[in-house]
Amino acid sequence: MNNRKKIYFASDIHLGLPNYEKSLEREKLFVKWLDEIRTDAQEIYLLGDIFDFWFEYKRAIPKGFSRFLGKICEITDSGIPVHFFTGNHDMWIFDYLPKETGVILHKKPIIKEFSGKKFYLAHGDGFGPGDPMYKMLKKIFASRISQWLFARFHPNLGIGIANLWSTHSRYSRETRPFEGEDKEWLIIYSKELLEKEHFDFLVYGHRHSPLDLKLKENSRYINLGDWLSHFTYAEFDGEEMYLKKYTKNNLH
Repeated sequence: MNNRKKIYFASDIHLGLPNYEKSLEREKLFVKWLDEIRTDAQEIYLLGDIFDFWFEYKRAIPKGFSRFLGKICEITDSGIPVHFFTGNHDMWIFDYLPKETGVILHKKPIIKEFSGKKFYLAHGDGFGPGDPMYKMLKKIFASRISQWLFARFHPNLGIGIANLWSTHSRYSRETRPFEGEDKEWLIIYSKELLEKEHFDFLVYGHRHSPLDLKLKENSRYINLGDWLSHFTYAEFDGEEMYLKKYTKNNLH
């Protein structure tokens, strides 16, 4: 890894939420962050739920997000890899985004190594114990039959239904307060992973709760938080991993 370059991680921007005006405000802030980090980024990892909803119809995509999409194109065209993970809100990303913006799409967790440090990277929805109803729904939504049926809806109807569902899902699962390691499904899942394989960093999104927690002597759990209320991200400089807050012209 080039010592002058860094790896950046962010997740849960939920572009489109809660309305056009507020989403645009956050989109501009996130694009400003992207523009700043591109000066020393070796790679950028976006770990899911970048959009609050996304579905690629055969000849249509959701309106908006032009500043974000344009900036991603600019970054990938410059040769900086941008890894884009699907989350539970934007799992219906298919081939349009990779083709048009050049992002590297990931629908499952991946393992990477940077400067001798081993990373486990995932959005994190449906991991660990608990929430059997959501796990069942995730399988249904991920099926080709469900995707084909949804595509039969007119985009106005389909996106309207999806927006109602995503708001319910976000508040009921993703934003609950931290209640301790023994009740955090992603932490339980991470500890089970570490019993089988060593990772220096296990990095997730999904929970909207920024957290940097030591699980073992050389293993840390990092949740990236969100860009709805925390505006947090992670930065790896080749030696150390930092969980940071973007405060320049913050919305608060």
